[in-house]
Amino acid sequence: MSDRSAPVALVVGASGAIGRFLLPRLFDRGYEVIALSRLPRASADRRLRWIVGDLHSSLPQLPAFDVLVSLGPLDAFARWLAQAYIAGAPRIVAVGSMSINTKRDSADADERALAARLQQAEQQLIAAADARGSRWTLFRPTLIYGAGVDRSLTPIALFALRWRVFPLLGGAHGLRQPVHAEDLASACMSALDREQTAGRIYALGGGEQLTFAAMLARVRASLPLRSLPLPIPLGAVRVLLRVGRQLGMRSRHAGAIERLDRDLVVDDTAARDDFDWAPSSFHPDARAWVNAAAPSD
Repeated sequence: MSDRSAPVALVVGASGAIGRFLLPRLFDRGYEVIALSRLPRASADRRLRWIVGDLHSSLPQLPAFDVLVSLGPLDAFARWLAQAYIAGAPRIVAVGSMSINTKRDSADADERALAARLQQAEQQLIAAADARGSRWTLFRPTLIYGAGVDRSLTPIALFALRWRVFPLLGGAHGLRQPVHAEDLASACMSALDREQTAGRIYALGGGEQLTFAAMLARVRASLPLRSLPLPIPLGAVRVLLRVGRQLGMRSRHAGAIERLDRDLVVDDTAARDDFDWAPSSFHPDARAWVNAAAPSD
């Protein structure tokens, strides 16, 4: 690190989708960054120091830092925060998920368990932050895209690029609100700047609400290669799921399929009022499905 007089940010999950957009913003704001990774990484930038560690096991002794940003699994971060020795009371910004609400009543037991873990993680994080006197802000984003690492839209895009076939689900009329990872990185920076965001939980959705079917159509239009549309009736998919369940078979996509005709959008008025949240509409290009390297990696 170059100059301890500069503010220091510890970023957990820095190599993920949001981190790839957040690190350059922190540098522009004059921060030095300590970034956590489970694998050794090198950086030519003196403002960035990668450290190897795992929240599930142990971390090396950490230098002092002013800001703590969590972009990875919220449950692991909350457990670590509750037990970690940290000097001072750093400002905390953490990104969770709207799955805490949308999967609470899922037909899939694993998804219900995920929602319960997220609920417990939020409570644990808040208690740990309050106990050490840290100001905290929590985000609950909707479907994240934009860095080629998400598990929702990128797998569909990559399937189409490989096989030149694009599945289109007829009848999937539930509204979606995809949010770009870059917008979430900007939200993290805004939270650090605005005192009124401390002690608040914000739902964050993208700048546009569109049906699941329309969302898929835009993904297909964004691809650099042409693909053959493959219409798949939603009713037929659900019949196959029911038959599979009767035969004792499980699908990890069952819960997602059941929600295809449900609206999964949020009211983000509080974020717009408190820190001028103004996310982009959903018009991806081919770069959204490319897994680019982490900053200075």
